[in-house]
Amino acid sequence: MEKKNKIIYWIVTGALSLMMIMSAGMYFLKTDEITEIFISLGYNGRIVIPLGILKIAGIIAILSNISKTLKEWAYFGFLLDFILALEGHLAANDGGHLTAIIAIILWSFSYMYNKKIYGGLS
Repeated sequence: MEKKNKIIYWIVTGALSLMMIMSAGMYFLKTDEITEIFISLGYNGRIVIPLGILKIAGIIAILSNISKTLKEWAYFGFLLDFILALEGHLAANDGGHLTAIIAIILWSFSYMYNKKIYGGLS
């Protein structure tokens, strides 16, 4: 059972990480375009680059497993990002909400299996 849990964890966490790397990459490579999207969704465009940096930092915190507390904060930050993305896309009615829903599902499985394998905060 332990091996199955680890396989599921790494598949969903890998997919979540890939999604976040692609998102952060777009923030850096298409900053002006992403800033316009953020503004159209009602968010401040100046958060694009810092958010991209935080996404990469969050991936590192989750994958490295250096600190359980840091990992918890990274998971929390990702969930907040996904909820805000869902809300923004639903308000804009632009169809982007599906990606946010997929991210929330991946996040849920990654977080749940992380708890099964590594336990909670100590």
